[in-house]
Order: sequence, then structure tokens, then C-alpha cells
Amino acid sequence: MTRLGRIRTEALAAARSFTRRRTAVFFTFFFPVILVVIFGALVRTQPTGGGLFAEPAGYYIPGYLAVVVLFTPLSRVGSEIARHRDGGRFEKLATTPLSRAEWLLAHTLVNVGIIGAASLLILGLVLGVTDATLILSPALAVLPVFVAVAVALFCGLGAVLGALADSQDGVIAASNTVALPLLFLSETFVTPSLLPEWFLPAVAASPLTYFARGTRAITFEGGAWAGDLLVLTALAAGFLAVGAYAVPRTE
Repeated sequence: MTRLGRIRTEALAAARSFTRRRTAVFFTFFFPVILVVIFGALVRTQPTGGGLFAEPAGYYIPGYLAVVVLFTPLSRVGSEIARHRDGGRFEKLATTPLSRAEWLLAHTLVNVGIIGAASLLILGLVLGVTDATLILSPALAVLPVFVAVAVALFCGLGAVLGALADSQDGVIAASNTVALPLLFLSETFVTPSLLPEWFLPAVAASPLTYFARGTRAITFEGGAWAGDLLVLTALAAGFLAVGAYAVPRTE
């Protein structure tokens, strides 16, 4: 079997595994919907009120997208590695031509497809229930690229967490510990002006910051986005390489 065939076979198996887990499907698609309804339709933004949600509704589009772009790959890839390890499946995979990099790439492709669909749902809901509007420009065609690259990045990080954690519960705890601070401290829902100046270098060090800046430039501000995409792509390549190395060969 060719490399493409091996990746395709593993990706199909991973996709079927996802659709059989109804809880995973529910939280992937409907948990972000709940957040949009609560914060977008019920709490609403107050552009002149100061504090949280003081920016126009369009400013927070990257934050809503970041919920699935960040949480889903971290927990799904990490949990998949934990399940494979607990079931002794890596020992079986070690007897096949499928490499660790191919295994991670296959699961990354599945996550890109799933999260891409979830992101489209979220974007439509945000535009439907809030006052947010999109800047209509050719740059909108790059928005799916930002989503795909960010998903790949966090799939790589999820693989590292899955390799380091000793159980599926450990993976969930580790992914939430990493994801929650990143979600709110990466220029998504909390603006840099609300943070102390000494903390801003940490914001710049977050990979999610470049996703938020780039997608906001495309959807809300109409500014430059190419530099953010370049940084995000370089980080994704690095995280995927480390993640592929971290995938267990045997246990």
C-alpha cells in the first residue's frame, strides 16, 4: 500500500470512530453553539460600556472560532492516543507500514474536516444571532486556511499531551489546563488593553494569538494577515513534527 493509501485508510477509520461517539459529536458541534447563544445573543456586546465584551460583535468572531479550533483537536487527538495505548493498538500498528507521522497526519486531516464544518456552523450562527458582520473581500477565501493550519497545530500539541498523560482522564485534564488560559489570553475574548503590560509578551507567545489576529484582520478589521499566517504555519509545522515524534511506537 502506498503512503497515500495508508493515510487514507487510517483517516477513514478515524472518521468512522468519531461518528460512532455521539457524545464527541455533540460537544464538537453544540458546545460552541451554546457559547455563542449565551455570550452573543444573551449577554451581547456593549461597545461603549468598557470591560469584557466592550468591542463590537465582529471583534469576537475569532474567539468563537477558537473554541473548536483549540479544544477539539487537543482533546480528540490526545484521547485517541490514550485509547490506542490502553488498548495495545500501537503494538499492532508497529507491525504495519503505517508510520507515526502518517498516523498523526491522518487524524489531523479528519480533525480539519470536522472542525471546518463546525467552524462554518459557528460563523453562520454568530452572523445570525449577533450584530456581527463580515468584511466582504477576497481575503475571506483565506479564512479556511487559517482554520486548517490552526487545527493542525493543536493536533500536534494534542499528540504531545496524549503521549505525556497516563490516561484518558489525564489527557482531558491536561488539555483543559492548556486550552482555557490560551482561549482567554490570546487576543480572543480579552483585549490586550485589559491585561497588564508585563503580560503582553506571553500573549505574543501564544500560537492562538496569531490565529485570532489573522482571522480578525480578515473578518473584522480588513488589515494585513499574511504575517500571522506565516507564523502560524511555521508553528504548526514544528508542533506536528514534535507531535509525530511523541506518538508512541509501542507501550
